Amino acid sequence: MRILLAVHHFPPRYTGGAEWRAHRTARALLARGHVVRVVCVEQIDAPPTAPLTWQDDTYDEVDVRRLSFNLAAAPDPFRWTYDNTWIGEHLRLLIAEFKPDVLHVISGYLISGRALRVAAELGIPSVVTLTDFWFLCPRLSLRRPDGSVSKLPVATAECAQCLGEERRRYRWSARVAPELMRRYWARQTGPIQRIEARRAFLLDSLNQAGAVISPSEFLRSIHIEAGVAPDRIRFSRQGRDFPDLTPELMRKTPSGTLRLGYLGQIAELKGVHVLLEAARRLAGQKLSVTVYGDLEPFPKYSALLKKLAADDPRIRLAGAYRGHAALAQIFPELDAIVVPSLWYENSPNTILEAFAYKTPVIATRLGGMAELVRHGENGLLFESGDADDLSRQIWRLLAEPGLRDRLGSGVPPVRTVAEEIDELVAMYGALTSGAASELAKPGGG
Repeated sequence: MRILLAVHHFPPRYTGGAEWRAHRTARALLARGHVVRVVCVEQIDAPPTAPLTWQDDTYDEVDVRRLSFNLAAAPDPFRWTYDNTWIGEHLRLLIAEFKPDVLHVISGYLISGRALRVAAELGIPSVVTLTDFWFLCPRLSLRRPDGSVSKLPVATAECAQCLGEERRRYRWSARVAPELMRRYWARQTGPIQRIEARRAFLLDSLNQAGAVISPSEFLRSIHIEAGVAPDRIRFSRQGRDFPDLTPELMRKTPSGTLRLGYLGQIAELKGVHVLLEAARRLAGQKLSVTVYGDLEPFPKYSALLKKLAADDPRIRLAGAYRGHAALAQIFPELDAIVVPSLWYENSPNTILEAFAYKTPVIATRLGGMAELVRHGENGLLFESGDADDLSRQIWRLLAEPGLRDRLGSGVPPVRTVAEEIDELVAMYGALTSGAASELAKPGGG
């Protein structure tokens, strides 16, 4: 089968979760004998000498076409963020050249809904893998500029206000006079119509896809509520492989201290400060907290974490970690990990990594986190941003005999990449054979 994978970015310059998912998928398909090509966006701030330029290369045996353009020079920059006709025109040429059997869009961000429209017009079956909330939220995260999460479902006037508050003057006004600003944005027909146009275009684009994959039931449910046909969107948890994992590594090194860890991006929306504040509330307890993640990308936030950790020897900022070998070193020395994100998340890899190592998780009671972590069964949940509630959950692990072991024994198995790809290839086959009715069946957990 010939498969064209489209994703907003691709390694080596970009190394986020969706980028590595695209890479992992491409490599797995190649290993099964399929012909794969990736198309991605390399730059959105290229010199505006031409509407769109491209460069072909090969990364880790994957053929990649990297597109560059200048978004600020587009006829309508806002519309181009979700309906990029430059990309649409180029995809027509690429599809004619590559002749794919299937177009598989991962995320949708930057590639835009126009890719799905072009595939439908050319009679190419398409699959979309949702990795975030981009089809519903221009900010991707359903998180407002003031740090709060949007309440679901989000009205278009609220969405317009959220985008407006990216500008400081509106954000300040919202803090001073929130009700007045709510009424102000409710009357701003221009911004509201732009949001309505975006929402209508993208939901219609998703409904033109042959299949939509959601890695969490939470993400699936809010897209259905927004207007995606239920029989078009399928729950299918991502697979993860752990080549260094052995039964011995699933057993914890004995310790008289409760050892907590955080693994992931060091950014404010990840809520790492909530964990450190909770630990400080448990002064004098036999507790250690180790934070694994790169401190360089957001120096102001990292400075806050360093300040919180400065006079508490139980807290350690360990810096960046890399790959499976690092996980094999980290998890045997942790009794539990904490996922204190301040946004909904989707299907966090760090939770799946912890489960693979039979490590319970303490997580925010939000979105995809609360779906994976079952309170009292394989972990504990706490209210978003509430350091007091988090400290209470940590205290349970300190005070309740046997709780750590009970939660660890309740951790479910983690799906493999091979199982994920088996399902994906079957989906491609159903689309290309016209057996689309099979796609609504639930996927792996």
